[in-house]
Amino acid sequence: MDSNKKYWKGLEELNRTPEFVEKNKNEFAEPIPIEDVLSGDGLSAKTPRRDFLKALGFGVGAVTLAACQRVPVHKSIPYLIKPEEVTPGVANYYSSTYEGQAILVKTREGRPIKVEGNPNDVFSRGGLSAQAQASVLDLYDVNRLKDPKINGTDAGWTEVDAFVIKELAAIKAAGKNIRLITSTVYSPSTLAVIADFIKQYPTAKHINYDAVSYTGIIQANQNSFGKAVLPHYNFDKADIIVSFAADFLGTWISGEEFTRQYVSNRNNKSLESKKMSRHIQFESGMSLTGTNADVRIPIKPSEEGVALISLYNAISGTTLPGSTKLANKAADNAITIAAKELVAAKGKALVVAGSNDVATQILVNAINSLLGSYGTTIDLDNPSKQYAGNDAEFVEFVNEVNRGEVAAVLILNANPVYDYFKGKELVAALNKVRLKISFSDHNDETAGLATVVAPNHHYLESWGDANAVEGYYTVIQPTINPVYNTRQAEHSLLVWSENPVKDYYTYLRNNWNNGLLAKGGLSGQSGWETLLQTGMIKTAPNTAGTYTFNRDLNAVAQTILNHSNSLVAPDGKYELQVYQSQAIGDGKRANNPWLQELPDPVSKVTWDNYAAISIADIKRLKLEEGDVIRVEANGYTVDVPILAQPGQAQGTISIAVGYGRTQAGPVGDNVGKNAFPFYSFRNGTFQTTAVASFNPTGIKSPLAQTQTHHTYEGRSIIREATFTEYKKDPAVHSGNEKGHRDYNKESLWDDHDRPVYDWVMAIDLNACTGCGACVVACSAENNIPVVGKDEVRRRREMHWIRIDRYYSYEEKGESITEEREIDKLSNFDNVTVVHQPMLCQHCDHAPCETVCPVLATVHSSEGLNQMAYNRCVGTRYCANNCPYKVRRFNWFNYWNDSRFDNYLNNEHTQLVLNPDVVTRFRGVMEKCSMCVQRIQAGKLKAKIEKRPLKDGEIKVACQQTCSANAIVFGNRNDPNSEVSKALKSERTYYVLEELNVQPGIGYQVKVRNVSESEA
Repeated sequence: MDSNKKYWKGLEELNRTPEFVEKNKNEFAEPIPIEDVLSGDGLSAKTPRRDFLKALGFGVGAVTLAACQRVPVHKSIPYLIKPEEVTPGVANYYSSTYEGQAILVKTREGRPIKVEGNPNDVFSRGGLSAQAQASVLDLYDVNRLKDPKINGTDAGWTEVDAFVIKELAAIKAAGKNIRLITSTVYSPSTLAVIADFIKQYPTAKHINYDAVSYTGIIQANQNSFGKAVLPHYNFDKADIIVSFAADFLGTWISGEEFTRQYVSNRNNKSLESKKMSRHIQFESGMSLTGTNADVRIPIKPSEEGVALISLYNAISGTTLPGSTKLANKAADNAITIAAKELVAAKGKALVVAGSNDVATQILVNAINSLLGSYGTTIDLDNPSKQYAGNDAEFVEFVNEVNRGEVAAVLILNANPVYDYFKGKELVAALNKVRLKISFSDHNDETAGLATVVAPNHHYLESWGDANAVEGYYTVIQPTINPVYNTRQAEHSLLVWSENPVKDYYTYLRNNWNNGLLAKGGLSGQSGWETLLQTGMIKTAPNTAGTYTFNRDLNAVAQTILNHSNSLVAPDGKYELQVYQSQAIGDGKRANNPWLQELPDPVSKVTWDNYAAISIADIKRLKLEEGDVIRVEANGYTVDVPILAQPGQAQGTISIAVGYGRTQAGPVGDNVGKNAFPFYSFRNGTFQTTAVASFNPTGIKSPLAQTQTHHTYEGRSIIREATFTEYKKDPAVHSGNEKGHRDYNKESLWDDHDRPVYDWVMAIDLNACTGCGACVVACSAENNIPVVGKDEVRRRREMHWIRIDRYYSYEEKGESITEEREIDKLSNFDNVTVVHQPMLCQHCDHAPCETVCPVLATVHSSEGLNQMAYNRCVGTRYCANNCPYKVRRFNWFNYWNDSRFDNYLNNEHTQLVLNPDVVTRFRGVMEKCSMCVQRIQAGKLKAKIEKRPLKDGEIKVACQQTCSANAIVFGNRNDPNSEVSKALKSERTYYVLEELNVQPGIGYQVKVRNVSESEA
């Protein structure tokens, strides 16, 4: 498959631009500033830490007091660790919930420092997203509100309660409307609190509003089957998956759960059974899901509806009115192939679409009904409850406010002034409302307009529950007392509705005692304690029913065609698609530096959003990457830099939402531009597509990308095979196949014995989706600093693990350095992508060790390449001699330098640091340690319990968070260990093994389920 393929990280490497060649010829882009160091100017921050803390308001007192109290309150139960009392130096784990997913929270000396997935969670079996990993950092954000406010002035809770109760009573007496606006609430107890509030105030109404909406799917199911639900999809039961712009491995509905399902039919275990699902993706912008597809077809948003109609026609053998052939021949051929394969896999097929258009989703329902998907790959009887927002209801709410019919608005877990597409109109409308209450824990864009701000707890300070999927209930328990003078929103609603039970913990207990505990076969105090220990209960699922679609599709098809025609861009204009990025999402966590510095899985851009445009369009318009353009659509204009994106459909632009915050905090403010105003409201739902125009501004804004900071100079790094090739020879392209010419294994170094442990790792490229959760998990576990946009531009990012993204396409005899005509640039539209986690390989013959003049990097008797930070003098010889480029140099004392505006350089948020890992200082090299602190802790536990160490007992941070289980770590000396078995796979190869550095990490060949013509 890969004989004619050229792999490249970015266009700079492919075209060998002078700047790229120069930067990579010189190992380090900038010299160490010796003069500054010798003069003393470089040894300390420009601003003393104390002044910096004073300026940003950081302090250690509040958290210290919260952590020193017995935690958590109300007799929370540590996860399987008793007694409850804090033992210095010993971690406690508590079950809790993050956005409906069961998690474990690690605390040290009363302070939460890390979150992990609960291995019994139904979503990802212990995996966790990057956003969930980063959520612990938000607890220590000093920009959280410290007290409630009335008209912008700090107030006490007694004063707030008296004011709100008086105002609500007056509004109730006048018969005026009250509206409670929330993001989707799927907590049974919170819903009960809201119901009690509405009983007290009968003119109140609860409206679910989600910044990223799934109303189209919900309404389509109501129209198709009489069930207004968001289905529970089973990608693990699908032999063929066809997706139309649904980023189901990334941000669509439940990415971690879908990742686990998807990979189960494509990983090593599945391949050894000679089984592999097939995935075809149609989309305009290159998504995370698109990078993992077997076949990816770039299409414009206006072609999506036409393609679905063509697919329905091909499957059903009918012709819907107004059907037209796709002008895109590649897409038209792919639809024909997809239809045949879907019909052949009837009952084990799945078609999904990312569109929020009701008519489009009705047609998708019709297709899935023909394929027998309901009851197998789609479950309507055990639906997801994570998104229940109703777009039309929210638009009507804005109209109500404009008409002066609403006297009070309460807003919980929502920020519509920022993310509603007509934010300015909403601001003007809210100014007419007598009482505006925000429960935001930050003074965000919406809270800034509120009469009363009643700051909610962070979820790690809260009690609660969740029911994210039918039959699956999880509990939220606090892991620390409230850091600031905040109060849970449910508590406030209970007080304001004059509920007999004003304490939310008691209310929660009562709610569970009145039926929820019994659903899990539990009862009483012992049942409650069991719930807190396990974190969840599961009830028997409903039988997934089969559903037959029998609606007339004529009008549906016409609506789709009308919508598609409205998106066709005339000459000089482009079709715009807005989407969520993997790290920032809808922007709620824009003030989190771990997420801002997480490279985008596809573009590898940090600290910014951008306009992704096809390379052919950029060449045609004589623009360059980094040029700032002014994009106009739906009456909104924004200036963003260009990104030359391989795989982008020609004639389209993609821009991520979630950026452009103005009141997020010092980290997130003015990072990127707000793309939510590009939304529109059509046929009852929010639409994410539009016709746009753009013009160059003449300004340049270089993007902070991490991908091309190093190069392998054309060496063989990625190895691929087709599924057909694999079935003939499982060792194909791995270097293990018969007749393969081996490299010379003669060495200058002696081999060393590993008598007890030989710690190694296996990474399955067929399982890794490139999501980046491991990067954030590693940062949280190993105290890795955030350096900011400017430092990333200077090639100084500090991540110990990176996910390299490689593009490739089949070469057709052209030199890669020659100037191509526009028509040949279509090669870039059809690139394939491979993601490869890259970290220190812990080589047995490590080239870094031989060049260190002070023995700062040495090899352990257990196969680990270790760093002695106090020895390191910063020559950087080791980084220069490392062929994998995985070592990081501390250019500054990131922990004590006010030039770095991030959470981690002050005493307050240093409370999130892992005390088992030393923080590094200026002039020192650092790199992956294989979480040696976890290794030592596991060995110590086994020694105390007088037993051998068990396989799987030690999990490194990157491995533990991976929903795909792409990373396996363990002891190679144990022949029965999972890692030993993985490394014995015929697919296993070692990167740059021809150098004979004997890396300790084996990779498994990427396999694609494609035909010979598609390969």
